[in-house]
Amino acid sequence: MASQIPPLLEPYLSLPPETSQIVLTGILGASTNWLALRYLYSLLRPSTAAAPRHDGDGDAGAAGGDVKVLLGLNLDTLAARGRFLFVDGLSRLFLGSGDGPASPSAGRGPGHQQQQHLYLDSPRLTDVAKVLGAAAERLQAAGSKVVLILDQPDVCLAAASPGDGVTDAKQKVHATVLTSSADEPLVSAQTTTLEKEHAAFVLSLAHEAEAVISLRLLDTGTAKDVSGVVRITAGGGNLGRVIEEHEYLYHVGGDGVVKVFERGQ
Repeated sequence: MASQIPPLLEPYLSLPPETSQIVLTGILGASTNWLALRYLYSLLRPSTAAAPRHDGDGDAGAAGGDVKVLLGLNLDTLAARGRFLFVDGLSRLFLGSGDGPASPSAGRGPGHQQQQHLYLDSPRLTDVAKVLGAAAERLQAAGSKVVLILDQPDVCLAAASPGDGVTDAKQKVHATVLTSSADEPLVSAQTTTLEKEHAAFVLSLAHEAEAVISLRLLDTGTAKDVSGVVRITAGGGNLGRVIEEHEYLYHVGGDGVVKVFERGQ
C-alpha cells in the first residue's frame, strides 16, 4: 500500500512544536480538504505499521454501516480511546436541532457531548471557546498532546472579530492547525467590512504562524495531471525551527490518492 502522506510533505505534517500555529490556505478550485485530512492522518496514524485501507475509502468513507473511516483509520475507535474528538460546528448551529442529529432534551448549552462528538449550539465566540476548551480537557485527561484543527473558521471569525475567544482556546492545546480561504477578492479587494475583516484575519494568522502551507491553481491554467501548486513558507511566528521553503505541484486523483512532485517530474 502506498503511503497516505506524500513523501515530499512528510516533514511538514508531523506533530508541530509546542504553542505553534500552522496555517493551511486554499482558494476556489484548490481546496485544503485533502491537506487537512492528511494532517489529521499524520497525527493519528499508528507509529509502527500502516493501518489497512479499505478499497474505495478515498479520503473518507464508511465501513460496517456508520463506522467513520479516514484513510484507513477508524475514527470511532480512536475516539473511544480518547485520541480523537470531533466538534460539529454545522449540524445544530445552522440546521437547528430538528434537522441535525437527535439530541437529549436536557443539557442544552454552548455545546454538549453526544456519543463521540461535541456540538456547537451558539455562534458566540465565547461559547465556541468553551466547547473547544471542553474538548481539549477531555483529550488531555487521557494524557495526550492535543492538536486543535480548525477547518475553515475564517468567515465566522472575521465577521465576529475573534479577539480573545479563539486565543483562549489555542492556549489550552499543544498546537493549532487552521485552514482558511485566501482568494484574491477576499484579501485584496477589501471594499466591504467583511472583506476588510477577512483580510486582516488571514494576515494575522500568517503573522502568528510557524509555517504557512498554501494551495493555488497553476498560473498557466489547468492541466490534466496537475491539480495545483503547494507552497511551504515560514510564518511570522516561527519559533526558531528551520522551515525549508519549497514549491511543489500536486495532483488529487479521482480515487482520492494525492501525489506531490517537483516541477519537471
